[in-house]
Amino acid sequence: MAATRLTFLGGAGTVTGSKYLIDLDTSSGPRRILIDCGMFQGQKKLRLLNWSRFPVPPSSISDVLLTHAHMDHTGYLPRLMKEGFNGAIWGTDSTLALTEIVLRDSAFLQERDADFANAHGFSRHTNAQPLYRIGDVERTLPMFRTIEFARPLDLGDGMEATWTRAGHILGSGSIRLSTPDGSILFSGDLGRATHPVLRKREIPEGADLVLVESTYGDREHPDPVGAAHEAFAEAIRSTVGLGGSILIPAFAVDRTEVVLLALDEMLREGRIPDVPVFVDSPMALSSLEIYRARSQADELCEEAGGLRLSHLDLHEVRSVNESKAINTFGRSAIIISASGMATGGRVLHHLERMLPGENNCVILTGYQAIGTRGRSLLDGAISVKMHGMEVAVRCRVVRDEEFSVHADASELLDWVGALKPAPRQVFCVHGEDDSTKALAKLLGEKLSLAAIPARANQSIDVRATIAKANLRV
Repeated sequence: MAATRLTFLGGAGTVTGSKYLIDLDTSSGPRRILIDCGMFQGQKKLRLLNWSRFPVPPSSISDVLLTHAHMDHTGYLPRLMKEGFNGAIWGTDSTLALTEIVLRDSAFLQERDADFANAHGFSRHTNAQPLYRIGDVERTLPMFRTIEFARPLDLGDGMEATWTRAGHILGSGSIRLSTPDGSILFSGDLGRATHPVLRKREIPEGADLVLVESTYGDREHPDPVGAAHEAFAEAIRSTVGLGGSILIPAFAVDRTEVVLLALDEMLREGRIPDVPVFVDSPMALSSLEIYRARSQADELCEEAGGLRLSHLDLHEVRSVNESKAINTFGRSAIIISASGMATGGRVLHHLERMLPGENNCVILTGYQAIGTRGRSLLDGAISVKMHGMEVAVRCRVVRDEEFSVHADASELLDWVGALKPAPRQVFCVHGEDDSTKALAKLLGEKLSLAAIPARANQSIDVRATIAKANLRV
């Protein structure tokens, strides 16, 4: 009989590098499927994992199933292709459209950073190399295959996959995989009960085994006191009053859209001054185009208003020269630039210029992983290293926790608790150690479920795990 194994290749004990490998023994030989194919980000020890030999020959993987387009779920795809993968890559239409943007931008930044390091002697290696190049991306894109929400995909060998709206970013879904040995539900990243731009998440059919993200598994998002995003609005008002500018490192996909919508609403309400808003990220602008294109479709909520943003003095910054021109703008402005954790991209050049200025302000709007510059700023660093130099932090740093589109602990419990049938075993993934442990404990205490944190490179026999769980019932 077929024997199915699940291996946690990433997104276990960390919030990055999500990869879950399914091994299936069939009468015609082994079959392998990968759920998500994320790049490791953050700490150097994690980033180095991207360069490690892949645990199995990539050519042996027949399919990759994508939950959504973020780098920590898709960013390794061109490297997988480079190492021999030649199968199908499945995702929703919106996921694949955004993934193309993400991968092109990733390759561009890697090539540029390698060239910069070589030109200025920042690399410890004789010749710095990118993890992959734009040519690897171009070879990846023809492998994309579109699926629809709620329509089962027959993968053969007794396996079937179904996507359900996860409400995290445009196109995001949870994936339920049926195998000959039992069913497995991959939550992907789960949105909150409501999303400011997207339709709310949906509850998929339950499964024997459930992998649930735990990014915020140890905390609750704070309820707004007074008006929404008041800390954000106050920081803008006070900074403009001092003659300074505001820099918002923002994830190019979804977070930029959510921040722009909040700014538009606050300006309409008269809560912030009318100053120019620069979106300095070609990837974010391409993402915005895709969001707007789907505003009349089935993806966006009515409250988003098609992301028209009619109240903002919005400037779309695409070229390098336009980006540089912001430095000589001469008056207060709001600059939104990627990346959201300040790990790379144009935001670094703005940080170099703005961090030493006491009148300026940096507003953090998303999760900041350990080892990122964003986390250093959040933790009160007096300087951060960029392009081989230490840059003093003298500006104000503010965190707005209301922007998160990750479910918090209570919302994760609600999602798992609504699954019918209830899972036999839950694995807490995509979270730092404290978060996964806390969520596993809550699932046991509140829902009486068997739940444990997943371990990196842990491999389980699906049938045996379900059988063991059944003995506990």
